[in-house]
Amino acid sequence: MKLGQATIKDIARELNVSSSTVSRALKDYPGISDETKRRVKELAEKLNYRPNAVALSLRKSKSFTIGVIIPEVVHFFFSTVISGIEEIAFANNYNVILCQTNERLDREKSSIDTMLSNQIDGLLVSYSKETTDFEHFSKLMDLEFPIVFFDRLPDIPNAVNVTVNDFEGAYQAVSHLISQGYKRIVHLAGPKNLTISKKRREGYIQALKDAGISPDESLIVECADGTEKESFDVTKILFENQTDRPDAIFAHHDIVAAGAMMALKSLNINIPQDVGLVGYSNWQFSSMVDPPLSTVSQPGFKIGETAITMLLDMIDNKRDYKKEPVHVVLDTELLVRKSSVRV
Repeated sequence: MKLGQATIKDIARELNVSSSTVSRALKDYPGISDETKRRVKELAEKLNYRPNAVALSLRKSKSFTIGVIIPEVVHFFFSTVISGIEEIAFANNYNVILCQTNERLDREKSSIDTMLSNQIDGLLVSYSKETTDFEHFSKLMDLEFPIVFFDRLPDIPNAVNVTVNDFEGAYQAVSHLISQGYKRIVHLAGPKNLTISKKRREGYIQALKDAGISPDESLIVECADGTEKESFDVTKILFENQTDRPDAIFAHHDIVAAGAMMALKSLNINIPQDVGLVGYSNWQFSSMVDPPLSTVSQPGFKIGETAITMLLDMIDNKRDYKKEPVHVVLDTELLVRKSSVRV
């Protein structure tokens, strides 16, 4: 049974009880046995039943509304993705409902409930850092509800994904630093559970190996929160000791790079003569800081356009992505600025 088709009558027929019994059991009315309540609620959960008549009535037409769940609205990358999504949505007469999780799993699940209650036709998702179990998404997919994931790739068989080549982006960034004569390169890494973090780390390591430099695990430091303060503190500890000090930093995104830059300046370390620095994502501020920050640019707008185009194809049954799962990988671009170029 597809999402949006389960009704009280369906549950009643399945359990061989009356519709009024199901309705009362769902509302915990007295006079209904605990066993009946348990059976009704278990089946309602299995069928993804919701008491909202709009969301779960038999839908004969589309709502022309899609949901978008992202970790942070303020993140420059996600704002560009949203722009791409809305451009295509508007052109196809769709409305967009946006929720941010603030990197919290409970808010992610709550956002999904909110979206479904508003009768969305499909969902675009970049999941939270806390999400390691994807059952709440798998359950919807099993009910043939259209979902496209972007940027962060879930461990779900047959998921439809849109991302960038994070391995290649990291590889190019570190290779560039090596070409400028830097050898002891720190990687301020992202959360270990995210695929994008793993790919950037792999690209970093491979670039070192290809240049004949043995990777040093002590130079890979996780900055899971991704804040300026976190990277400031980490960088200050790494560079306070002048013995065998690193000479470059590859940060997993620009906010982390900005914190590192402030820490280096507080230690009177010259950028790029003493230490080279490259970020990731090309936030707006990256070209405005002193020195301007080299970074890996992601095609956020294109990601948004691609993800929603695929979602609309799923909604309109133009392609059966269940039989033909798709993982679209877009290219990044290294933007070389003064923070990583030795004169």
